[in-house]
Amino acid sequence: MALQSKLFYIRTSFVLVRLSRKFLTKPVANQLSSSLQRVCISRPFFTSRVIMAAPGNRMCWDFTATDIAKRADQLIMKTKAVYDGVGDLKAENVTYKNVIQSLADNDCDYAVERNMLDFCQHVFPNKEMREASVEADKKLSEFDVETSMRQDVFKSLLAFQECNKGDLKPEAKRYLERQIKLGKRNGLHLSKDIQDKIKDIKKRMSDLCIDYNKNLNEENTILEFTEEELAGVAEDFVKNLEKTEAGKCKVTLKYPHYFPCMKKARNPETRKRLETAFNSRCLKENTAILEELVELRQKKADLLGFPTHSAFVLDMRMAKKPEAVKPFLADLAVKLKPLKEKEIKLFLEYKEEECKKYGYKFDGKINMWDMRYYMNMTEEKVYAVDHDKLKDYFPMDVVTKGLLEIYQELLSLKFEEIPGTKVWTEDVKLYSVKDRASGELLGYFYLDLFPREGKFGHAAVFDLQPGCVKIADGSRQLAVAAMVANFTKPLPDKPSLLTFDEVETYFHEFGHVMHQLCAKAEFTMFSGTSVERDFVEAPSQMLENWCWDKEPLNRMSAHYKDKKSIPSDMLDSLVKSRKANAGVFNLRQILLGTFDQRIHTCGKADTAKVLADLSKEILGIPATPDTNMSAAFGHLAGGYDAQYYGYLWSEVFSMDMFYSRFKKEGIMNPKVGQDYRKWILQPGGSIDAADMLKNFLGREPNEEAFLISKGLNTQEK
Repeated sequence: MALQSKLFYIRTSFVLVRLSRKFLTKPVANQLSSSLQRVCISRPFFTSRVIMAAPGNRMCWDFTATDIAKRADQLIMKTKAVYDGVGDLKAENVTYKNVIQSLADNDCDYAVERNMLDFCQHVFPNKEMREASVEADKKLSEFDVETSMRQDVFKSLLAFQECNKGDLKPEAKRYLERQIKLGKRNGLHLSKDIQDKIKDIKKRMSDLCIDYNKNLNEENTILEFTEEELAGVAEDFVKNLEKTEAGKCKVTLKYPHYFPCMKKARNPETRKRLETAFNSRCLKENTAILEELVELRQKKADLLGFPTHSAFVLDMRMAKKPEAVKPFLADLAVKLKPLKEKEIKLFLEYKEEECKKYGYKFDGKINMWDMRYYMNMTEEKVYAVDHDKLKDYFPMDVVTKGLLEIYQELLSLKFEEIPGTKVWTEDVKLYSVKDRASGELLGYFYLDLFPREGKFGHAAVFDLQPGCVKIADGSRQLAVAAMVANFTKPLPDKPSLLTFDEVETYFHEFGHVMHQLCAKAEFTMFSGTSVERDFVEAPSQMLENWCWDKEPLNRMSAHYKDKKSIPSDMLDSLVKSRKANAGVFNLRQILLGTFDQRIHTCGKADTAKVLADLSKEILGIPATPDTNMSAAFGHLAGGYDAQYYGYLWSEVFSMDMFYSRFKKEGIMNPKVGQDYRKWILQPGGSIDAADMLKNFLGREPNEEAFLISKGLNTQEK
């Protein structure tokens, strides 16, 4: 998942939340934060350590809660002065310097400070700091709405366009055209009355999104189970759970607790309690918020002349219109249905067998709380993949070392850890990134990989400092990104041992880090992952393929006790299991994408009912009564509204890139890696994704490799 700066979320109505497909797809349900590029501010913790320099990294982590409020006010004053200057210009006085340069250089500085004031709410250990960040976020979001509605600035842009036809470099021309289009998408070409209505709607939506995601971040439900009720779950996992005074095990709804239990807890009542609680998170408050957002989004679309909110959003995406998305999802669902029916039949056989063996009542159907359990059982029985044993070969330090080596080799880069730098909490690490051939410093990335109270609950990459050019002096600002995750923590007697899903998530998310660091766009607006939302996942999805190849897997693994490699038979089984449960898994993705489109094409929705109806229709598994997963579907309040289809849409391109170049020419082929870096990562959003793909593939993309990857085509490439 890729989170982009709040600046562009508000001003352009399209946020690049870097939501990994791992999140509402794999055993992870991505909850995106509404403030899109989050940034962190905090006090200096480790003053006893030597502070190492990181030249060009403007991130500062020694704030207080009071500082956050003051800096937010200062940022507003500074930025307003820039906009006032552009807005006050007479048409005959507009120039590149006083319009384009002024706005673009302000974008650069604003994004850095904005992100620092925003990130804190997602990662800082101190609740006072998180709350101060939320309040600053609300104030700045309201200001962002105000700046996006500056008709005087819009008129200066139009005046500059009129007198500078054909005189701009391609990226500057794209910037000007994008600013004008965004102005029109905010109604700046319409009457003052309509503009005021749009402004009020945007402010309300901004507050609602912040509250929705704050509710999710602060959610802290704990369920209590006896050890008997957790039968089937790994013994070391149960042993290390916090216990109540009565000796019961405390299980949270955070991923490192929830998914191991849902995959392995034998008792169906245990799974039912967990799944019901998980899909009831923030039920009352966030259901109301989401349903109000749906109505407000439609009102805004009506004012702007679009038939639906989906039509408004997709006007800026590769798909262009809902009429392209609907058949894409529906046709794929039809193709996947035979696979799903075969898988459900097998699940039922396993369930009946287990019920007889352990004395549970067999109800003759697969419930939502059964799904992950029998998906996992299929991997164990059909493919002989034992995930509990497998994770012993993925200690965090080995995975990290191997992953970093693979990325460095593949993309011709050099990473170096910078110890002793100020960070927001002790286990965060900072690395520099350089081009291996030239030694050019490209930027930095932070790794914050373990869960803690109040932290952003999923995995995402936050764009902290956009890589861009300061037009005033031509200097290049380095890119800085942070990967935030919630991987399995170390235990007293064991290091952090990652599940394979976590390894795949790690590889995927780090691909977003590389997109941020390798992009060389000149304007902040096009930095890093600022591409079309329905393409943004493709670069990282493509890199997930390395987790399913034996050579990279061997480089990222070693038994935590004796350092032995994964046995070849275990490795073979793992690789073969990639298409396991392809029908159920991908139909769940189609369900979520269809739900997203449905509520954003009808203007008003009973979200629980729509989700329940579609679950039965598409997945064939009923939603649990009195739950509403969409109350914790963070994508819909974090910049993915009407765009969740993009995970599958972009996978078409990711598989085409992998099969057509890397699989044919070598998975670690540095020449292909350099081409990938040059044609896919380096442009950022400075050109259309369709052109990037044609440059890399040498042709128009097609879906053949995608269908093969889903088990829908027996022909191998």
